[in-house]
Amino acid sequence: MNQEQKLESVATRTPQGRKAVISREDVISAALKLAGPHRSVSTLSLREVAREAGIAPNSFYRHFRDIDELAVALIERAGTSLRKIIGEARNRARSDTSVVRSSVEAFVEQLSADEKFLHILLREGNVGSDAFKYAVERQLCFFEEELCVDLVRLAKSKGTGIMQPELVSKAITRLVFAVAATALDLPFEKHAEISDQLERMIRMIIVGSQVLAEIEPNPAVVATELASVRASLERPEL
Repeated sequence: MNQEQKLESVATRTPQGRKAVISREDVISAALKLAGPHRSVSTLSLREVAREAGIAPNSFYRHFRDIDELAVALIERAGTSLRKIIGEARNRARSDTSVVRSSVEAFVEQLSADEKFLHILLREGNVGSDAFKYAVERQLCFFEEELCVDLVRLAKSKGTGIMQPELVSKAITRLVFAVAATALDLPFEKHAEISDQLERMIRMIIVGSQVLAEIEPNPAVVATELASVRASLERPEL
């Protein structure tokens, strides 16, 4: 090997401990490991993430403009993963009773999960920048939309009404995340109690919406009936 070939070999050699090829997901996973239960995504440094991912700091920019863009991607990853976990728990349930229980249990389990998806959403929604809070709010809206679809589906399958399912799904979502935020620092032994309380509170909301659907008139139905009455009154007698 001549001198020129030796220089070329040295220039292209990957430094020890660093990966030659890395994906966007690898960088997100590295950041996820660093963002522990009590650490905000905003405190992560570019060099720290690059070191954890096993890449040179300059290689970071192939995937993200800056650390803030990575943080938003991390929030989106956390929300998507958490929705998948809870959605699968709902799909496995066979009745409306078990749907609530399995969903709550899956959610509370995330308080002690190795992947801190729930912690990221709770923390960045409270102490993150405006961009981070917006990203968390967007994920909460996705939770609400998916829950609303399930609530309507369950109501139809059971032949029960449900009053303003969009508002019901929002109430449940905000309640669950608020309770989880207060439970972050509680010991594991308290999780069963939290799960039981959440399940009962959610049932109260759902049953309340079902009762309201029965006793409060539907504005659309009332409007249709009034139009029918007016039409009959305006019809000339034979």
